[in-house]
Amino acid sequence: MPNKRILVLGGTSDANVLAKELLKAGHHVVTSFAGVTENPVLPEGEIRIGGFGGEDGLFDYLKTGEFAALADATHPFAAQIARHGVNAAARAGLPYLRLERAAWTPLPADNWISVPTTEAAVAVFPDAARVFLTIGRKEIAAFLAREDLGGVARMIEKLPFEPPSRWALVLARAPFSVEAERELLVQHKITHLVTKNAGGKLTVAKLIAARGLRIPVVMIARPPKPPAQTFGSAPALVAALA
Repeated sequence: MPNKRILVLGGTSDANVLAKELLKAGHHVVTSFAGVTENPVLPEGEIRIGGFGGEDGLFDYLKTGEFAALADATHPFAAQIARHGVNAAARAGLPYLRLERAAWTPLPADNWISVPTTEAAVAVFPDAARVFLTIGRKEIAAFLAREDLGGVARMIEKLPFEPPSRWALVLARAPFSVEAERELLVQHKITHLVTKNAGGKLTVAKLIAARGLRIPVVMIARPPKPPAQTFGSAPALVAALA
C-alpha cells in the first residue's frame, strides 16, 4: 500500500516515530492532534490539530480525506478515541491498526499497589502521605482535594488554577534520568509514587528510582479498548500495511 494517505491519531512520541516510518515507506501521512497540549512536539508530514466531533466527525474526515487506513498511535489511556477510531474505520471500510507500547510489569523488588482507575488510586494512600503524582493534569483534582495529602505533581503544562500550598508543581517533559528522579523523591520526602501504566522507556526512570528507594508505586491499570490489530513497534505496523 505505498503512496497512500494514512491518518495517524497522534499526540505521543510513538506517533511521531510512526509518522516518520510511514513517510520513509512512501505514504502520505496526516497526523492528528486533539489540541489539548499547547506546544506539542510535532512529527514530520502533514499536521491536523483539533477534535473531530466524535465518531461521526472522524468517519466524515476519513471519507472526505480519501484515506486508505487509520493508524491509532494515541496514549494507551485514550480509550474514547480508540472506540471512535475502531467504529469510524469500520464504517468507512478502512483498516484500523493500533500502535501501543507494552505495559510495564513489576519486578520482584517492586512494591506495586495496582488499582483499576484514578478514582480508586486516591483512596489507597495512608494519612499524610507524600505523593509524587505523575498522571498529567486532567485527573488530579481528587488528589488535591484530599487535605491530608501533599507532595509533587508533575505535568507538561501548568494547571488552570493554583494548587494547594502543600503541593509543588513541576513542569517538565520526558525523558527523565534515574538520578534526577531519585533526587526528586528524596528531596521532597516522597512516600508514594502514583502513575498510569503507560509503558515505554521515556518515563520508566521513576519506577527504577522508586524501586531503589523501596517506595510503593500506585499503578493505575490501562482502560479497556475495543479489540484491534495491535503492534508494539512502528516498523511492524508499517510492514503490516504493505
